[in-house]
This record gives sequence, C-alpha cells and structure tokens, in this order.
Amino acid sequence: MARSIRRQLRFLHAYVAVSLLMFAFLAVSAFTQPTKPENLGEITAERINIVDANGTLRLVISNKDRMHPGVIGGKVLQRPRPYAGLLFFNDQGDEAGGLILRGREQNSTRAADAGIMFDQLGQDQTIGFDYTEESGSRAAAFKVWDRPDVPLSELVEKLNAANAIQDQTERAAAVAQVRATAPKPAQRVFVGKGRDRVASVMLSDAQGRHRLVLKVDADGNASMEFLDGDGKVVHRVAPGR
Repeated sequence: MARSIRRQLRFLHAYVAVSLLMFAFLAVSAFTQPTKPENLGEITAERINIVDANGTLRLVISNKDRMHPGVIGGKVLQRPRPYAGLLFFNDQGDEAGGLILRGREQNSTRAADAGIMFDQLGQDQTIGFDYTEESGSRAAAFKVWDRPDVPLSELVEKLNAANAIQDQTERAAAVAQVRATAPKPAQRVFVGKGRDRVASVMLSDAQGRHRLVLKVDADGNASMEFLDGDGKVVHRVAPGR
C-alpha cells in the first residue's frame, strides 16, 4: 500500500511539473508572438494616444474637451485647450506642433479658428498656417517665426506658478508680467490675407520689423515697399510710378 501511494505521489509531482512547464511555454509564446494587425473597421473615441514601444507619447487625437494641454521640457502646461485636432510630440515627449480647429455660428455671429503648426525644438511654433474668422472679418496666412534660444520650459514654469495664484486680479497681473518679460519671437515671413482683405507678402528682419512688403489691396491696387528700421517707407514701387 505504501509503495502504491509513493508511486501515485511521484506521478502527481511529475504531472504538476509538466503542467507548469506547458503553462510557462504558452505564456511566453503569447507575449513574444508578434501582434497581428486588426481591422477595426470603425471606432468612436473621445481621445486616442499614440505611444512608442517605451511608452513615450507621440501623438494625441482628441475632441475639444479632452485635448492635451501640452508639455515642454517635461513640464505640463496648466491651461485649458478647447480645440479638437491632432497634437504631435517629439522623441523627448515634448509638444512639437499640431493641427487644431474650432468654429461655430451662434445668434448670427460666426467665429472660427484653424491652424497647423510645427514647433522649434524646445520652443514654440516656428512655421505654420492659420485661419481666423470673427463677425465676417477673416484672415488666413502662412507664417515663419524666429524663436529665442531660451528654452520655453522656463516660461512655462513661470506661467504655471502665475496661473496657480488664487486671486483673479493678482493672477492676471502675474501672467501679464511673465509674458511682458519673456524673450520675444520675431515673425520673419507672412504670406496671406489680412482682415482688411489686403493680400500681402511681408519679409521682416530679426527684430520682426517689416523691411519689404508686396501687397494687393481689395480694389486690385498693387505695390512694393521698402522700409527702414523705424517702419518708414524709403522706396515704393507701384504701377504708373
């Protein structure tokens, strides 16, 4: 009897050992097999996050209620961002640009914004297209900016501290102070149409001062102007002159 029991126990031990090995093999196989592409057909979502294999956020597709506020230098911006669209992130996980839009007509009043921008590394947008509309006044343009070398994360840190102030008046004053003392970008190129319906190409110097302006107004009058550092027209070319 005792010999029979020992034989059964050895059998059970062997059975358990084999079962554990098979389970481990199946588990490892499940994790190492490449994921097969799936055709989901159609999905409905409020926000989709695309990440690298290491978890770094690279792209957000979102509605206006769940859009990422942005992050630079590892610091998340403390602000609402009521725009639907796409937001891109670079290898470091910092915001690198995106596409946003909104627009509606309410009480016979129209208002809209749309843009696609790409950011300088560690800074704000350096090239982009934008469109705005308000009460029948519209502007649309391609723009290029010269951004400071100072990391934008320093400005974000100061703005987050200012926005954390509870008193509304003090908060507004602190935010204005931070923005007033921040290094200023310079818009170097503008190609588009302003709210005055003038189509123009404006080239500016490193301080953002217009130095060459080509334009055609709403009535079809064309001109080309050269300006000095004070904004004074030093030479103008127009038909008939």
